[in-house]
Amino acid sequence: MNLNNYSYSLPESLIAQKPTIPKDNCRLLILDKKIQHHKFKNIIEFLKKGDVLVLNDTKVTYSKIYGQKETGSKAEVILLKKLKDNIFEAKIKTKNPLINTKILFKGGFAKIISQKNIDTFIIELSNIKILNEAVLPTPPYIKSKIKDSDYQTIFSKKEGSLAAPTAGLHFTKSLLKKIEQKGIKIVYITLHVSYGTFKNIDNIKEYIMDPEYYEISQNSAETINNRSGRLIVCGTTTLKALETSSKNKKIIPGNNWSTIFIYPPYNFKSGTDILITNFHLPKSTLILLTCAFGGTKRILNAYNTAVKKNYKFYSLGDAMMIYFNNK
Repeated sequence: MNLNNYSYSLPESLIAQKPTIPKDNCRLLILDKKIQHHKFKNIIEFLKKGDVLVLNDTKVTYSKIYGQKETGSKAEVILLKKLKDNIFEAKIKTKNPLINTKILFKGGFAKIISQKNIDTFIIELSNIKILNEAVLPTPPYIKSKIKDSDYQTIFSKKEGSLAAPTAGLHFTKSLLKKIEQKGIKIVYITLHVSYGTFKNIDNIKEYIMDPEYYEISQNSAETINNRSGRLIVCGTTTLKALETSSKNKKIIPGNNWSTIFIYPPYNFKSGTDILITNFHLPKSTLILLTCAFGGTKRILNAYNTAVKKNYKFYSLGDAMMIYFNNK
């Protein structure tokens, strides 16, 4: 497969640096038999009584810590996961990070004890209280400072993600209330997003997804399986969790680790009818999943239309509502 088939040209000015306020006032591209342009708050017009809307209630973890090397060089550490006691796997951004390098923080230091790859290390914290200095990790393409509330969904509940399930950022309390009042059931599941969501792909066939933990309750699975209407999934993360736990268009409740990599061609098992998602980076795992669901030619045509119409892209940008068509 040629990754160049999953690319498009995007002016840097269209990369959103802040959310639309109110958030449900952002733009929404509807991709059905034809392309329509709306505000996200108008999504309720396309939802019907009996539909089930599935949202990811993961919460972004405070995991980025700013410090400096003993030489004075600035350093940025993102804690990926705790291995034991004060030992963590971490991304480190600084000049020449080497084994035994110390990164100094206000409340102590981190020592690099081994290296996994070019920017991933095993570190030991001198003091667990250093975690109190952590802030939210935001995508590398967001250069402006944003409020924490800009990068958490209003329904975030279970802490564990290193990136937000960004399609859910557009929902407001009032919009969710209107959706429920119309007779649409809202179901919550959990998938903790890994930092791998920002990785570049070199070779589709050889690419290995980072494991991501998910949970689907018995009640959530039953509500989805017993619905009378359509299955509407908010976010690629939510769709990944459902596809990992699906069999013959039925969702199996439980918790596990998902390593599924969805790219064209792919036979969807969850019975999802509509995917709500943001606009994703070229040649990324997320645009590959979106193309598998909506059809590559159809999706890229919509992306190019969005560029021409000056939609905002990526995590804090505008949204798409894609009706299933993987041809």
